[in-house]
Amino acid sequence: MHTLNLGILAHVDAGKTSLTERLLHTAGIIDEIGRVDDGNTRTDSLALERRRGITIKSAVVSFALDDVTVNLIDTPGHPDFIAEVERVLSVLDGAVLVISAVEGVQAQTRILMRTLQRLRIPTLVFVNKTDRAGARYEQVLRSISEKLTPNAVAMGPAVTGLGTRDASCPPYADDDRRLTGRLTDLLTEHDDALLAACVEGGESVAPTRLHEELAAQTKRALVHPVYFGSAVTGAGITALTRGIRELLPAAGGDADGPVSGTVFKVERGPAGEKLAYVRMFSGTVRTRDRLPVARGPVAVAEGKVTGIDVFAHGADIRSDSVGPGRIAKLRGPGDIRIGDAVGVPRKAAQEHHFAPPTLESVVVPTAPASRGELHFALAQLAEQDPLIDLRQDDIRKEVSVSLYGEVQKEVIQATLAEEFGIDVTFRGTTTICLERPSGTGAAFEIIDTDDNPFLATVGLRVDPAPVGSGVDYRLEVELGSMPYSLMRAVEETVVETLEQGLCGWRVTDCTVTMTHSGYWPRQSHSHAVFDKSMSSTAGDFRNLTPLVLMAALERAGTTVCEPMHRFRLELPTDALGPLLSVLARLRAVPGAPSLDGALCVLDGEIPAARVHELQQQLPGLTRGEGVLESAFASYRPVTGTAPERPRTDHNPLDRAEYLLHTVRRVGSQGGCR
Repeated sequence: MHTLNLGILAHVDAGKTSLTERLLHTAGIIDEIGRVDDGNTRTDSLALERRRGITIKSAVVSFALDDVTVNLIDTPGHPDFIAEVERVLSVLDGAVLVISAVEGVQAQTRILMRTLQRLRIPTLVFVNKTDRAGARYEQVLRSISEKLTPNAVAMGPAVTGLGTRDASCPPYADDDRRLTGRLTDLLTEHDDALLAACVEGGESVAPTRLHEELAAQTKRALVHPVYFGSAVTGAGITALTRGIRELLPAAGGDADGPVSGTVFKVERGPAGEKLAYVRMFSGTVRTRDRLPVARGPVAVAEGKVTGIDVFAHGADIRSDSVGPGRIAKLRGPGDIRIGDAVGVPRKAAQEHHFAPPTLESVVVPTAPASRGELHFALAQLAEQDPLIDLRQDDIRKEVSVSLYGEVQKEVIQATLAEEFGIDVTFRGTTTICLERPSGTGAAFEIIDTDDNPFLATVGLRVDPAPVGSGVDYRLEVELGSMPYSLMRAVEETVVETLEQGLCGWRVTDCTVTMTHSGYWPRQSHSHAVFDKSMSSTAGDFRNLTPLVLMAALERAGTTVCEPMHRFRLELPTDALGPLLSVLARLRAVPGAPSLDGALCVLDGEIPAARVHELQQQLPGLTRGEGVLESAFASYRPVTGTAPERPRTDHNPLDRAEYLLHTVRRVGSQGGCR
């Protein structure tokens, strides 16, 4: 048996979960097809998912297609839960991208397809809901070619009975001239040998050769077969399952090689224990093995595997081992998070494919006494969703969460109430900005001087770096000039301090260089034990570094940048004038409009904070005919007054306040140093 780890992806409401139900029914895993509206689908197991009728968490279920074991992963379609999709992408062998035959290609569809293509994940396209009124065939095919990929080929002729319950989606026969002609045109663009065979043959290539080449190019993510059908009626499902079995690649890996796997989901068991969903790429994990766990390039823990569940025949069953290509739930390793590697890390597992959250909101417990419980509960939620950052403000006794949108906020609120018994509200929603250095700045403080109360010498220089480069830390002092623990304390504190810049936002795209270093070695009085009042400690460097770094950053200056979205608007031409004035008020930057008779297409950029307002006003401005697509583009400098974010630390920009809370008392030296 071969294994295929298959992702089902789509824009919200395209019928993704319904397709999962139909595939499970076809494979004999379930006797009755569940409905999202009825809240009885197999993969939407959370009470909140069943009640709201949307997928929130990715779910895994296994079934067999002849000699192929398919681990099917159903993912959320709503953009607020894109983090769930991101985690799944790193473990897929292939994907089915679902499109509604009624709504066609939508904004989230385009984002998903671009990501699948960038990662070169073999993808089939399934156009669902051919039984629904308003379903289209030619228009959707043309939209797929124009908006998603020109390398798409329909695997069946026009749907008969389109838009009715009797809609039928018969596949092409392998020797159908319409199919062989289209395949020949498409496949020869990527294969010179096939092109030569066509030229030498004079007319056509054998259908079996075309099918073999279609499978080869689909597995290389060069072409994308398109199937039409209905998950509700079952039309077109037979052709789709054949495509899944024959055109998508099976998982590989060496069972005797080094252990390498990626954690893509973490949940809690009935007893509160961690269950880590791991896709194995190489090697074999057995019960009682001790597994190294790496976070990025850094090893963080080693845990003993106390239990293994593998997915098979629609259930997760206990097993003594799991090999390459399989997905398993591992019990035992406690300090394990989503995105961690077990065994040898894989670079692809460490990359982010989508934009980070751009919104932030303070979570306020209804009962002030439950603040401690709230922080614990939010920490568990963040553990399951690493793109939700928690920001603890110990000064104001508040905690903030980063968000993708309002729906995610509602889900967090409901989850806290139902699973943890904590009622909360949210105090406003603000846009998350960032800061970039405007120039170069440097500062230093020398040990044993009157204005330096810490037994440390630290000098730092801040330089701007290319956009997207993050934070780079370098040394201009010799690595052996201080103990490694002190060097490490400075580097770690630099990263922590840059979480809040001059205006309170995270500082990025910069190079921080250590220019000065110095310390007092371990000392003691005569015939006495170690005296820390005479010796430098890591605490001295952790306390001094924020003062030096923020002084350097003040001299460099920073530019506050806000998240911008690309947008594409389709609207009636006569609505363009009123819309342009609204876009100007929302600080959007539109491009030149493209006019096609009564239809106008407008591209541009708009601050992320203003997208929701544009969505609300669009129907009234366009008589309900306007269509808006938007997606994160980049961070751009804020025009006008830069917004500030309240600090959550003791503010190293205010030396007196900072020292009041962190000054070192040196008893034997007399007073403060």
